[in-house]
Amino acid sequence: MTGRDGHVRVLPVHVANKIAAGEVVERPASVVKELVENSLDAGAASVSVAIAQGGRKLVSVADDGCGMTRDDALLSLERQATSKILDVGDIERIDTLGFRGEAIPSIASVSRFTLTTRRRDSDEGTLVQVNAGELAEVRAAGCPPGTIVEVRDLFCNVPARRKFLKSYATEESHVKDVFTVHALAHPGTGFTLSVDGRELYRLAPAERLADRVRDLFGRDFAERLLPIPESPADRNGIRVTGFVERPNLDTPTRRSQYVFVNSRPATAPTIAYALREAYPRGQGDSRPAVVIFIDLPPTEVDVNVHPTKREVRFRSNAAVKSALMCAIGSALAGGTMPRAEFTPAPAAAAAPISTAAATTAPAAVRPAATPAVEAPRIEPDAAPEPSVARPAASAAEPAQAPVQVEFAVSPDSTSSRPWKYYRYLAQTESGFLILETDAGIVTMNPRAARERIAYERLVSGSDEGPRPSQALLVPETVRLSPSDAARLRAALDAVAAAGFAVEEFGRDTFKVDAVPQMLDGMPSEAVLATIAKDLAEAGPRRGGARWREEAIARSVARSYAGASRRLTEEGAKKLVDELCACRMPYVCPRGKPTLFFMSTRELNRKFALD
Repeated sequence: MTGRDGHVRVLPVHVANKIAAGEVVERPASVVKELVENSLDAGAASVSVAIAQGGRKLVSVADDGCGMTRDDALLSLERQATSKILDVGDIERIDTLGFRGEAIPSIASVSRFTLTTRRRDSDEGTLVQVNAGELAEVRAAGCPPGTIVEVRDLFCNVPARRKFLKSYATEESHVKDVFTVHALAHPGTGFTLSVDGRELYRLAPAERLADRVRDLFGRDFAERLLPIPESPADRNGIRVTGFVERPNLDTPTRRSQYVFVNSRPATAPTIAYALREAYPRGQGDSRPAVVIFIDLPPTEVDVNVHPTKREVRFRSNAAVKSALMCAIGSALAGGTMPRAEFTPAPAAAAAPISTAAATTAPAAVRPAATPAVEAPRIEPDAAPEPSVARPAASAAEPAQAPVQVEFAVSPDSTSSRPWKYYRYLAQTESGFLILETDAGIVTMNPRAARERIAYERLVSGSDEGPRPSQALLVPETVRLSPSDAARLRAALDAVAAAGFAVEEFGRDTFKVDAVPQMLDGMPSEAVLATIAKDLAEAGPRRGGARWREEAIARSVARSYAGASRRLTEEGAKKLVDELCACRMPYVCPRGKPTLFFMSTRELNRKFALD
């Protein structure tokens, strides 16, 4: 590509390094990722990570790996300098976490960088200092075997990049995510994490992945997991191990999913599809937790398709999908993980959970016995927002009379009313409600309806102070993933306004003394995890506390909506009445429809009766 004067030039080294840094170093967590991967590739038995001010002021990674000589330490600052591949053929069989040789020079070009290293067979080590890409000092140094890298004032010479960093808490949560996935991927390696001088994690080397899961996420979380049965690699050389969460159709969850390909935190469309399809239907928008390792020959996977190696590409997507779905299916059908897997004292294993038993099986359709009452047919042009739902038919009316629901329409509305009355017909095998109205047939999704009703109850009272709460007889302790805990911690005021009484109770653990009344009896961990995930997926918005309160209201409403499955006829009619009274009854808070309408005219047309 030619420049402005039409001439082609080779970029100066410092410019090329800054461009490379833009691809490799997105934020402090990217620095942690690259340095921890180098430590693991160096054969470290222990890795210590420390950050200050979310990683802006300091990122430090120390290991006891093989270390480097003085010449190797200097050479590591050159682009494309690496000890992990020798020729082009090695790219087809990569078995290390790093291999491009861009991380160190990229990081050093946008920070005040210090590398201290010593090989175990050397009497002295080497210290190298680089200031924003300029070599400042090289000297002998006394240090333990291994390597220590300190990155200070990240993006000190790239203010535009520094400006786009998020708050300290947000950047800290991203660092915790990186720490977590690498600690999971290498349970045999010891890890420590310190934040602003305070040690958050000290993970001893674990003999089993189960122990590392327990140490990171707590015993309660670990005991909800089912092991993937041990089995040899299939004929394609693919082996799947790890744990999957026990299906819980009554309380849908939004949990983190950890997937590793040859011990590399990575994903691919094929993996996402298999995880979604392998779980029983009826999970709604739930996202069960998994810790899954996919091991296959390096020649069968391309890890060089993404600048940060987040995504991989398989030679045979079908083979990986089949192996993953079979492994998850075996775990779900084969039983639960015994408590002894996570605790020293043995305990009886829980009853097996089969895929078939995990799905809902509502009763058959129950048609109403009474005929519909004739009424003038109305063809609505659009579904208006009803402002008031008038009471249904009085008790003095005969039982077989249809439930009459009329809507008040604002004076400036030109749309027709959605219906003058409705009659409940049935609940389908899949749980939908069927209603007959004067204008046609309505199919309603009870869960979406409950979600809309709960959300409007929560939001409508937001200006009247905290919502009504239900104190728990025994307070619950909830331990979340590091990133979820950081998000919840930042929104505790809004969580309290929604009706929770939650306070911090140690590392990534919270004590719950009360919950909103509508959530009484539901496990607090699932609700709080859903709130944390929703806050993360919604991203930053203007509006501050008000936006957070609305986001939390949506989470609480979804948790409430998923807690009930079947409806009696009386309960179904009550639900319809409550939905009709909503300000926006046609969609749930996430924009999904609560009901579908088919007019009598359309039915006649489809049956060729017109």
